[in-house]
Amino acid sequence: MFSSSVRTQAHSLPQNLLLASLPADAFARIAPHLTPVDLHAGDVLAEAGGAVKHVYFPQSGVISLVVEMAAGQNVETAMIGRDGVLNAGAALDGKVSLSRAVVRFSGVAMAIASDKLIEAAAGSDDLRSLLLRHEQVLLAEAQQAAACNASHRTGPRLCKWLLRMRDIAGNDNLMVTQDDLAEMIGVTRPSVTIAANELQKAGCIGYRRGVVQIFDAAGLKARGCECYGIVQGHRTAMLGPHAPVAGPPAVAVSGRSRRH
Repeated sequence: MFSSSVRTQAHSLPQNLLLASLPADAFARIAPHLTPVDLHAGDVLAEAGGAVKHVYFPQSGVISLVVEMAAGQNVETAMIGRDGVLNAGAALDGKVSLSRAVVRFSGVAMAIASDKLIEAAAGSDDLRSLLLRHEQVLLAEAQQAAACNASHRTGPRLCKWLLRMRDIAGNDNLMVTQDDLAEMIGVTRPSVTIAANELQKAGCIGYRRGVVQIFDAAGLKARGCECYGIVQGHRTAMLGPHAPVAGPPAVAVSGRSRRH
């Protein structure tokens, strides 16, 4: 439940960085239709091939876009957090979702019905342009992830993932297990353990059960693959100089709190 003061603050001072970047008149079109919702780890917000009824602007937490393989494993293609939006492109085009979207870490989002977003975007070129450019960034991230998974070792990929998570969490303390890391990177848990131990010995991170603390982001960038910088470059080019860059600290990312 949200108090009236929380709702008022959410509408007047958006914590989602995409919403915050909108001109006042564009934000005014969408604000009355935004409703705060809790995101619980494990919630499925979209199914591949399913109709899109709501669009989500996360304020905290992380949503994973995943592709389910025939063998049963999930492969993550992109992450959406406070710098993004889920389902906007599919809603505007009146099409189905292309990916399964699962809440990876609990948080809060501002949700809007798809038809209300379509109405708001029809009356605002700024809003429609921002949403479409964000979809291009997601496509670039998914393409880069495919190339990264095929070309780079576990260690550099882990660095990339931690840096990206730091960006969207706004925090250096990430509540994440090694099982989470293995699933999101698409490798075995022993591989993640070896890579994480190497980063810990180098002083880049600290790790205790269920929590990764980033001590040296520059060190992670130096040890990571080029993919993090490439995707950040796309993000800045498409969303402008105010595209989010890593910045601690907000609140710690909260992990698997409840499933439905």
